[in-house]
Amino acid sequence: MKRKTNLDDPDRRVTHGGIVQDIVEISGFTVGRTVHPPGWRWSKDLQPVVGGEWCMARHVGVVLSDRQTVEMTDGTTFELGPGDIYEIPPGHDGGVIGDEPLVTLDWSGIETWTRVVVGDRVLAGLLMTDVVGSTQQNIRLGDAAWRSRLAQHHESMRRQLDRFRGREMDAAGDGFFAVFDGGARALECAAASVASAEEDCISLRAAVHVGEVVVGNDGARGVAVHEVARMAALAAPGEIVVSEATRLLLAGAAVNWEDRGEYELKGLEGPRRLFRYAGAP
Repeated sequence: MKRKTNLDDPDRRVTHGGIVQDIVEISGFTVGRTVHPPGWRWSKDLQPVVGGEWCMARHVGVVLSDRQTVEMTDGTTFELGPGDIYEIPPGHDGGVIGDEPLVTLDWSGIETWTRVVVGDRVLAGLLMTDVVGSTQQNIRLGDAAWRSRLAQHHESMRRQLDRFRGREMDAAGDGFFAVFDGGARALECAAASVASAEEDCISLRAAVHVGEVVVGNDGARGVAVHEVARMAALAAPGEIVVSEATRLLLAGAAVNWEDRGEYELKGLEGPRRLFRYAGAP
């Protein structure tokens, strides 16, 4: 196992949208040093490459040199300078303020930037989650307490997405939709997310599917997206429902399944056989 590495001898270098990223992998983590030239701004230099109205990557890192400004979708802005450690949620724009290159070190969000696929149809692992009984919990706890608990759950979900290299597509309402580079990571993230939610006193239902989607910085589209959403609606509290395509692709993995039978999914032609994830042996 690699115990030491150096950004001056990176595992790979990526250049796009005017920035240069030196990336290293160590012990399951991805760390990237990004150099942004003076005058660089996401909406000016990277948006034409990846599309979308806002940057939808979640960044956690530290500024090493120069300064940057960040603008959120709600209109709030803030500045970051050398030594500032940041967590920037999806839905933002930003750029370099000074006359020198901005250098940042990211340990979350770097994979989202470097693995963006725009306008291409790709085979991806899809994860859809939903909080069970959110309205009832809101009434029981009150608005302030429920908002606090839900915010804690969202932070836990994003930690799991970072851990399993998932890309957040949507977090509207109480659920998450994310894409992965395969079904195995999507399923592992689903299991970890359900367990983490229980620790936050929240019950999740989840679905995992593998299918073709068109992915851009503004989201993912395709029949597979509708399919995984219909599957998630069928899941019971604490349950992970898995498509037959996912089960077949993971046939060699050490996973237990329970046959859930065939279902007609609204808007989709023909029955779909679904399975329940029953954990590892």
